[in-house]
Amino acid sequence: MARERDQLTAAAFLVLLLAGVIDGSPQLLDGGVNPPLVLPLLLPSVNSSRRHAAASHLLRRRHLQSHPNAHMRLYDDLLTNGYYTTRLYIGTPPQEFALIVDSGSTVTYVPCSSCDQCGNHQDPRFQPDLSSTYNPVKCHVACTCDTEKNQCIYERQYAEMSSSSGVLGEDIVSFGKESALMPQRAVFGCENSETGDLFSQHADGIMGLGRGQLSIMDQLVDKGIISDSFSLCYGGMNFGGGAMVLGGISSPSGMVFSRSNPVRSPYYNIELKEIHVAGKALRLDPRIFDRKHGTVLDSGTTYVYLPEHAFVAFRDAITSELHSLKKIRGPDPNYKDICFAGAGSDVSQLSKTFPNVDMVFGNGQKLSLSPENYLFQVRGAYCLGVFQNGKDPTTLLGGIIVRNTLVMYDRQNERIGFWKTNCSELWGRLHISGAPSPAPSSFSDTNSTIDMSPALSPNGAQESVLPGQYQVGLITFDMSMNITYLNLMPHITELAKLIAHDLEIDPHQVHSMNITSEGNHTLIRWAIFPEESSKVIANTTVMGIISRLTEHRVRLPENFGGYQLVEWNVEPLSRRTWLQQHLVAIIVGTLVAAVSSFSALLIWYISRKRARSPGTYMPVDAPVAEQELQPL
Repeated sequence: MARERDQLTAAAFLVLLLAGVIDGSPQLLDGGVNPPLVLPLLLPSVNSSRRHAAASHLLRRRHLQSHPNAHMRLYDDLLTNGYYTTRLYIGTPPQEFALIVDSGSTVTYVPCSSCDQCGNHQDPRFQPDLSSTYNPVKCHVACTCDTEKNQCIYERQYAEMSSSSGVLGEDIVSFGKESALMPQRAVFGCENSETGDLFSQHADGIMGLGRGQLSIMDQLVDKGIISDSFSLCYGGMNFGGGAMVLGGISSPSGMVFSRSNPVRSPYYNIELKEIHVAGKALRLDPRIFDRKHGTVLDSGTTYVYLPEHAFVAFRDAITSELHSLKKIRGPDPNYKDICFAGAGSDVSQLSKTFPNVDMVFGNGQKLSLSPENYLFQVRGAYCLGVFQNGKDPTTLLGGIIVRNTLVMYDRQNERIGFWKTNCSELWGRLHISGAPSPAPSSFSDTNSTIDMSPALSPNGAQESVLPGQYQVGLITFDMSMNITYLNLMPHITELAKLIAHDLEIDPHQVHSMNITSEGNHTLIRWAIFPEESSKVIANTTVMGIISRLTEHRVRLPENFGGYQLVEWNVEPLSRRTWLQQHLVAIIVGTLVAAVSSFSALLIWYISRKRARSPGTYMPVDAPVAEQELQPL
């Protein structure tokens, strides 16, 4: 399994670009009342960890009494893809992009149509000529200019040796139909070159949430659109998705906080003082977590990276608690993973085998971690998702540490909050069912509270559960293909595999149920069945499949032509017994068998009777009736 284990280095390439490129002064919506932005998060590839340098200076904030926010869905899965993505829309008319949500990056960028060194990504490249509202950012004294001194440019290099560079443009940025925040003008990067993981990843680009004038957060805050805060919530083990909120929310009861000092580091840091395993503190100098960049929280990193002495102490403490498990080698020979077999496959029972871990902050507050916050699952075993950060003394906390945790980046009050919940179901609790463009029900304003009653999460943590558990037994959808029936049929198996790949499911789950020729088009009805080991399709898997279908994220080679999704349907798991499900077929089959048997018996009886009856004797010279020859 490919993983990125890069270290956060002080030598990361730093380019400071001032954002004095947006025309006009900040405008307030509806008399200054603006809601926060909530965006969905999607998960991409494991080797996509980012550690970005950012501007160290602080910006003056314009504080309002009430703000809107943007509710945005998160997609993908942390360990399957290595990152979460959300959907962002740029231009008029909007052009859609899947962007990695990265709190360590300070610029948002997408591939430009003029890019000569960009990889093949999820969506088509941004075409400035097709947007009526696009403007290039003209060269000025506060930015780095291109060689012709016409346009501002940007360049970013990351610790894993990937890079992105291009020009800066300004356009309308939309946050989706489910967001309460209206589209806003913002500056973004239009890539002309990308290397490394940025070139090979499936996602289109990066959505930078770090501290810096080009950050989408800083631009919205400086214009007075949202309050200076955002929140992320990642799904748990074996689950994907989640939610993101751009803007302020009220902290739920039970949320624990740590101070985050923007002067201490340009990254989002916390004051970590102790780590406890099974209730016992690791014997470490508390200052070990405050060296170099301190303890950094980075949504673009997958795992946890500790300084050498802290990692050894943590590894030994965990291992000493697992006497009943067998220690085995990891799946990737390139890494010396620490894995354990014999814990079973039920994630909700892991806390009965693996110890709980607590992180104690400088203010004495404690964040309790479940096993899913430091383990990842491979081939029936569980491996430590905590590694040594090489010789770098920085403590780096990636997304695994905050799975099923709502993380509030309260930049205005210089603190970061943590609250255990079920992030895979959080998105559904943020909206009013049935509304065409639902406003946030839980994050409506700065005085609102989150309407979530506690319940047990898959790992045993308290969380809220959606009302009613709908068990899905089958998903069907119709595709109209721009290809003739004769040209399609030899490649139907290949097409099923391509669809399964983009829907991120097993090819054996995808079956063609009906194929109809419609001239130069072909209509196909597809069915997605549960995995062989299960009777139902997990609700989170269903949500992912439907979102990928409706967002046109199934990308087919040119030889298949284009396609259009006609309709889709989700069918519940049947509660009837086998006899009830097949009763009609049994009755019909019995009737057919009975009729066939009676017909065969009747034919046998008649033929036997004819064989036994004597023929009429007629002498040779007996007269016969004259017969007329029939005309030909």
